[in-house]
Amino acid sequence: MLLGGLAFLFTTFALIQKPLAESAKPRVETEEEQTVSFWQRHDPEVDQLLHEVKNEKELLARRAAELKELEARLAAERAELNQVTQRVAQIQQEFDQSVIRIKEEEAPNLKRLAKLYMTMTPEGASAIFRELDDEVVVKLLTFMKEDQSAPLLEAMAQQGEEQAKRAASLAEAMRKTTSEKKQTP
Repeated sequence: MLLGGLAFLFTTFALIQKPLAESAKPRVETEEEQTVSFWQRHDPEVDQLLHEVKNEKELLARRAAELKELEARLAAERAELNQVTQRVAQIQQEFDQSVIRIKEEEAPNLKRLAKLYMTMTPEGASAIFRELDDEVVVKLLTFMKEDQSAPLLEAMAQQGEEQAKRAASLAEAMRKTTSEKKQTP
């Protein structure tokens, strides 16, 4: 048995050594094979794939350039939008200050006028109110007490259907104005 195992090993070694020795020798290329480069030896399918990859690379480069351009444009528009927003905020603040000043200056005048109309007869005051703007009339009525503004509205309602509707809209506007004053601290 020992002799059979040794014979097997020697035979296997002899059969494997010859192909190994041949594969270890460097392959000598012919002169024609040496002049043809690696890329020229492939078939047209490989050339087509390379062409498609090149086209895709160019397309990606163009898209990247477009994205950079859009990014720059977006940054410029954001900066412009920030400037406009800041300017609007500044104008709003100036406007709010102006409105507050006007309201502060307007209140004493309205109080004075309200006292003047309270001393008049309801018919006389309602005749003047007929010529005034609704917003001004509402402001004046809000400075009056209920027992003073009620006769004025009643006198307006007695002057016809049109004036009655106006008196109702003025009363509604007064309700809204009064509720807004209570809600704001």
